Amino acid sequence: MIADVLSPLHKIPFVPFSIRTSAGYEYYVPTVDHAYITPHRHRVVVAANDNSVAVLGPLHTNSVIERPNGP
Repeated sequence: MIADVLSPLHKIPFVPFSIRTSAGYEYYVPTVDHAYITPHRHRVVVAANDNSVAVLGPLHTNSVIERPNGP
C-alpha cells in the first residue's frame, strides 16, 4: 500500500488525495509537502494544517482517493 501512496505524491501535476485506513478514517493530503514516506517505506506520515500528524502503517492503509476539489 505504500507504493499506492508514493505514486500520487510524484504525479505531475500534483492532484490532492486522501488516504483511507482500515478503521474508516481519511487523511487529506492537499499538497506534496503534507505527506512523507519514511526511507525504508514502512510508514506514511501525514501532516494536517492544524499541526496534527498521523503516522500510518501499510497494514492499515486501505485506499488512496484522488480529491481534485478538496475533501
